[in-house]
Amino acid sequence: MKQLRLGLLAGLFAGAGALSWGGARLWDSLGTLPSVPLAAPVVLAVIAVVLLATALSIRARLRAQRERRPGAKGVEPLMAARAVVFGQASALVAALVAGMYAGTGVFLLSFLDIPPRRDQAIYAGSAVVAGIAVVAAAVFLERVCRLPEDGDDDRSRAIA
Repeated sequence: MKQLRLGLLAGLFAGAGALSWGGARLWDSLGTLPSVPLAAPVVLAVIAVVLLATALSIRARLRAQRERRPGAKGVEPLMAARAVVFGQASALVAALVAGMYAGTGVFLLSFLDIPPRRDQAIYAGSAVVAGIAVVAAAVFLERVCRLPEDGDDDRSRAIA
């Protein structure tokens, strides 16, 4: 399984941001720009928490297995693979969504004197921060579940 590349995520973020900024300018010139939902940062934050909790749980189970604690539950390779796929998919989608809200937020910065637009800019900024948290949690999860190097026998026994 290939690891996430931060360059790819940054490119998705930047591309989505540029397209969103241009789309927001166009949409605002033709009519009223749709509002940024308050639920956007909340949903992204919940996904980040789930990813972080999964990573911490797997890390604790691997540590217990490595230390050969009595009654320690191991981590099945398929479960670890599923967690990594969940993390990678979440990171890719979060990079796109955060980029989209970043572009919209940058557009809204010129309207901060208008209270509803200021609120929308705050929601968009919060969604960007939450999206970055999803990416960070996904990278941490992937790091916890990564396969060991050839010379790392302890980690080989922990995952196998």
